[in-house]
Amino acid sequence: MPAVDLVIAAVVACLAGVINSIAGGGSLILFPTLVALGLPTVAANVTNSVTQWPGYLGGVAGFRREYVGQRSRLIRFGLVAVLGGTTGSILLLTTPSDAFDLVVPVLVLLASLLLAVQPVLTRRLEDGDAGPRRDPAWVYVALFAATVYGGYFGGALGVILVGVLGIALHRLKLANAFKSALSAVTATVTIVVFGFFGDVHWDVVAVAAPGNLIGGFLGARVATRIPVRPLRILIVTFGVAVSVYLFLRA
Repeated sequence: MPAVDLVIAAVVACLAGVINSIAGGGSLILFPTLVALGLPTVAANVTNSVTQWPGYLGGVAGFRREYVGQRSRLIRFGLVAVLGGTTGSILLLTTPSDAFDLVVPVLVLLASLLLAVQPVLTRRLEDGDAGPRRDPAWVYVALFAATVYGGYFGGALGVILVGVLGIALHRLKLANAFKSALSAVTATVTIVVFGFFGDVHWDVVAVAAPGNLIGGFLGARVATRIPVRPLRILIVTFGVAVSVYLFLRA
């Protein structure tokens, strides 16, 4: 990739990291940027997934206090995320790229709509702060399906996880913490699978991953000072426009 394009990828990755920390949905700008820079859609997706990985680790570090006393649950949910992320990654690499080209506009639109309704979902979950309880059986099925989606595409995976975990755990803060952990696990799986078998553009990752990490750090520092609603509207509008573009392109 030309040097100018690498600079663009790094800048957009940094912006995606900021957006992920503030509102979520950074993939909705980084993925289409990589496509616009000339990467095939599947290659852009796997490169985007690898690039976003450092930001997830930062989220885990930020929630480390929430994981106290949650070791058993982390292991159980983490194993589900490993299975789901592996399944989704293999599906992406083994299905025809034409099929992904047809599905991805729908996934981008779904991710955008999920991001749009996230505030409503969050408000509905905020009043539940019950004590420890047994995890319902359905949560494992839901987490497996969510992480399959994360391994295959991943846009707005965090929104899906917060919704599932918020309903199951009845504690929004804990759901947010587990969202970061399971996103990190899913992303780690995709790095392994895509790193060995996927068409990852490592020159892009080399410049974009540090940008994403820096953006995530900066976004966390200014998250309380930036109005989230206008940013969310902008991201959702952009995501819908990208979905239309990809649909017409397919």
